[in-house]
Amino acid sequence: MARKDELGKLGEEQAARFLQGAGYTILTRNWRCAEGEIDLVVQRGVAVVFVEVKTRSSLSFGHPFEAITVTKLARMRRLAAAWCVQAERWPRQIRLDVIAVIAPTGREPVIEHLRGVF
Repeated sequence: MARKDELGKLGEEQAARFLQGAGYTILTRNWRCAEGEIDLVVQRGVAVVFVEVKTRSSLSFGHPFEAITVTKLARMRRLAAAWCVQAERWPRQIRLDVIAVIAPTGREPVIEHLRGVF
């Protein structure tokens, strides 16, 4: 597996643990359809949250949040709707979040959570 893929999987695992520790229930990981993938779908209370995880080993090439573009947010919205249709689930509240994981080699990862980005 390529280093980038390993880092991405590490970040998603760290994000899932972080969210579980904050009281979220993981509904699914790496949900895919023809249009793309949602990293994590979680729930807390009545809210179903669609989470994009961005992981970097350092800030040398910018903060992970900088990779979230308007185009990416629009795709996340479409994917969230597709998930609801496929799951036949219509939550009272839907939210899109982004989690940044900065995971320097040999050090504890730093996790940042932006709620309701769109």
